Amino acid sequence: MASYSSRVRADIARWLQAGLIDAPTAGALTRDVEANERKSLSFGSILAMMAALLFGAAILIFVAANWEAIPRLARVAALFAIILAGYVGGAVLKMRDHAAIGEALWIVAAAAFGGSIALIGQMYHLSGDEASALITWGAGTALAAVALRSNPLTVAAVGIADAWLFLKGFDYFRRTEFPHLFVVMAIVLFGISFWTRSQTARHLIVLSVIFYLVLLAMDYETLQVAIPLVVVSALLFAAAIFAAGPVDRILQLGGRLPLHALIGFLTGLAMIQFELADEASYTSGFAMASAVALAGIAAAIVLGGRESRGLRWIAYAGFAFELAIIYVLMLQSMLDTAGFFLAAAVLLGILAFVIIRIEKRMKAPGLEGARA
Repeated sequence: MASYSSRVRADIARWLQAGLIDAPTAGALTRDVEANERKSLSFGSILAMMAALLFGAAILIFVAANWEAIPRLARVAALFAIILAGYVGGAVLKMRDHAAIGEALWIVAAAAFGGSIALIGQMYHLSGDEASALITWGAGTALAAVALRSNPLTVAAVGIADAWLFLKGFDYFRRTEFPHLFVVMAIVLFGISFWTRSQTARHLIVLSVIFYLVLLAMDYETLQVAIPLVVVSALLFAAAIFAAGPVDRILQLGGRLPLHALIGFLTGLAMIQFELADEASYTSGFAMASAVALAGIAAAIVLGGRESRGLRWIAYAGFAFELAIIYVLMLQSMLDTAGFFLAAAVLLGILAFVIIRIEKRMKAPGLEGARA
């Protein structure tokens, strides 16, 4: 299937031939399409990145397999040569208009840097743990992203920070304190993403902050984390809807802040519901939280659903979750096994009916190209 840019160029040619636009307008539209096309990540670029990661892994595995047979000085020189060749070679190729291959080489260099930390640390018996190695790897990748103004390297640095948060948060490194350092990492990487023009990194950081708050709620008082998350998410959603232009100029999330705000809102309410469901005396509180969730989902669809298909599907998923959790926690005791399947069928039927009706109402001429 033809890409969006290819279809637009074909439409421009058709409009010009039909006399709907003049030649200067056609040229300006074509140049705008080409300029924005270079900012997107094509399927070929994705394959190049995957090949780069596999190539980097192959090099590191080969070096590690022959580690003892290689002289110590040669080991260090080989590792640094791979890193230097990746960064310098990638820069040369990018200046020669081979951006995808150049960025792929930078990913190879970043992967080699991470492997070098582990191998050199093992060789010289350097003190430190895996968590410190991940932080060093992430910091080096972030510095490379800044120096080279690289979008993929920024995303890689965010991925490394997320890996550190996940492993640290789930006690893989036998942590003694909660990984609050991630807040600093997120702020720094969010700032770097503006310099490197990495919208993808900003999206990942926002989702990572929500995940951080989930871990924080699991480690501390759930309600003290979940309630502020719900309130802040609702405020951000309102700002993204009623002041969309100024907010997006500041955060530069491509108009997708409502999606993240809705995810944060539903996540916070889910944590509240699970917390209140454990106490029989909190039944009214659980019901109130469920009512707020359903009202928030309806408001999100009404206020932002027409402009974003992605927001609608997040709302549908949240609605399905609410139906399921309300049944499991409030109605399950009143139904036997057969009743469970009957109730599930009814709930799914209701969900399907609601989605079909909403999609029909949201569908209107010119909305086929709504934001994802």
